[in-house]
Amino acid sequence: MRRILSTVLLSGLLAAQTAPQQTPPKSPATAQTATEQPESIGSVTVQYVSTPAWVYNRDGDIVNGLRPEQFRVFDNGKEQNPKVDVTFTPISLVICIQSNAHVEHFMPQLQKLGKLIKPLLIGDQGEAAIITYHSTIKTLQEFTSDADKISLATSKIFPGSEQNRLIDAVSSATRMLRTRPPSRQRVILVIGETRDISSETRLRSALMDIQVSNITFFAVDMSRFITTLTAKAQPGRPDNRPAPMAGAASLPAGYPATPTSVAQATGGSEGGGRAEFMPMLLELYRDAKAIFKDNPVEAFTKATGGKEFGFSTARSLEQAIQDLGDLMHSDYTISYSPNNREETGWHEIKVDIPGRPDVKRVVTRPGYWIGAR
Repeated sequence: MRRILSTVLLSGLLAAQTAPQQTPPKSPATAQTATEQPESIGSVTVQYVSTPAWVYNRDGDIVNGLRPEQFRVFDNGKEQNPKVDVTFTPISLVICIQSNAHVEHFMPQLQKLGKLIKPLLIGDQGEAAIITYHSTIKTLQEFTSDADKISLATSKIFPGSEQNRLIDAVSSATRMLRTRPPSRQRVILVIGETRDISSETRLRSALMDIQVSNITFFAVDMSRFITTLTAKAQPGRPDNRPAPMAGAASLPAGYPATPTSVAQATGGSEGGGRAEFMPMLLELYRDAKAIFKDNPVEAFTKATGGKEFGFSTARSLEQAIQDLGDLMHSDYTISYSPNNREETGWHEIKVDIPGRPDVKRVVTRPGYWIGAR
């Protein structure tokens, strides 16, 4: 009996000695990174919020030279203790490029896009990764600061299937950017049409993810008129509708069309105002299924404080990238740890610059959503 007991005790001792080797503890660096990274929304509170801020005067020009102490930041009306970076913050950028058969007309411009990315967008301190999407999501280039590698990656873009998994591509880009330090600007740029075809990820889920990861979304939209005009004909179902309904399926004169964008649905101007956009965004978070069905790009840009540009020619593409680069390099970066993170639901972000009568408006991401635990 003693021999059996000794054997059992010895076995338990050996197991206790070998257990730590099977699940080694995280190194301090790994533990710190896990703490810094925003966690999945809907199950935990947000520990860290970051937003770009563009300050405009009454003439619509960017206001430079502001000091950190001049900014006041409010989260759901509660003043925060922010860190404001008034110098340029290095950029981590993922470029998602539509590469399906529908946009074959734009392939020559897209293949030459790489040469613009380093000088106009990321600069010497930045890094970029390249993703293409159609029926599959493909990473052509992981994060790099090498301009030659970026150019080589875009030169390998070729048209694929008819699908257009835009939301899935944004979701993949979000996962890539989570690996970058939170001290960098995390940016997604989509170059493609504004519609999505066949994505598995739901817009609501992708949007929550991109916000909790402190990512700003920009888009350079392809002209849908040109892509439709130049796309190769695809076999489809015959149109069995009565003659007056066939073809363009136009509505009777004076009959209002069904809204397909935030600007149309809310009566807002180009880009939509912040106030007009908010009700639509909240409806999306409450899982209304029809909102933004035809234009998820609009939801991503406005919900993160980003902006849409457009192009139809090689020259206008270069101009759009130039304008985007100017915008990305003229913002202030505001970050804070919310002192009201226990509040679930919508958190509205507002930034004021008191004592500066020349400041007309401050553009940031409108806020973020915290789900109930």
